[in-house]
Amino acid sequence: MSDCKHSTLELLVERKRTMRCRRCHLTMSAEELGDGHCPECFDSSGSKYFDFEEIVHREGKGARYRCEDCGIVIGSG
Repeated sequence: MSDCKHSTLELLVERKRTMRCRRCHLTMSAEELGDGHCPECFDSSGSKYFDFEEIVHREGKGARYRCEDCGIVIGSG
């Protein structure tokens, strides 16, 4: 168990649409990705992969916060 008091929290803003690469599992907003390839796969292999899945977010279930000291994610809902 952590001794962290979680005194410095950062609000995690939910993206409207999030895409995840089916190959390396990198996640990014659909706006960042556009119609492009996965930048992580391209950096590691030099190949352009376009196979993504959309992640469905739970709306209205409360805010989420990340502790800047220890990295834990805390939900309010």
